[in-house]
Amino acid sequence: MLVRWLIAALHLLAYGFALASILRRTWSLRRASVPAALRSVFRADTHWGISALVLIVTGLMRVFGGFEKGADYYLHEPLFHVKMTLLVAILILEVPSMLGLMRWRASIRKGAAPDLKKARTYARFNVIQTVLLALMVFAAAGMARGIGLPAGAV
Repeated sequence: MLVRWLIAALHLLAYGFALASILRRTWSLRRASVPAALRSVFRADTHWGISALVLIVTGLMRVFGGFEKGADYYLHEPLFHVKMTLLVAILILEVPSMLGLMRWRASIRKGAAPDLKKARTYARFNVIQTVLLALMVFAAAGMARGIGLPAGAV
């Protein structure tokens, strides 16, 4: 029981940290006009990555680790499918930003100035990711209350 509670709490905390990190990265990207401004972008990006990893790991533990209702429950829960679709969309949107930030980090390591032309584009992707992340929270809250299940299924 204690482990279930701790994993659930970590999962919920990770949502908060993910939201804060992605908002910070968005804000930093909007201000990234010179390489010196990238320190904040990289810090927020690292925090976003760590919180996303915690979300995914604790989510997998809850679904497949025997700590919660089990995979059979989740796989038959319509809002779980909504959550996973939103997660996939977030991950797809993350690819261009992740690759771009990797290029920027490599440029800085080489002593070259990174090309920051796409910073605003990455910031726009982050805004969409923020909305999708918030929708995931709504889906999770709905799942916790049995919304979306057939009557009598809870």
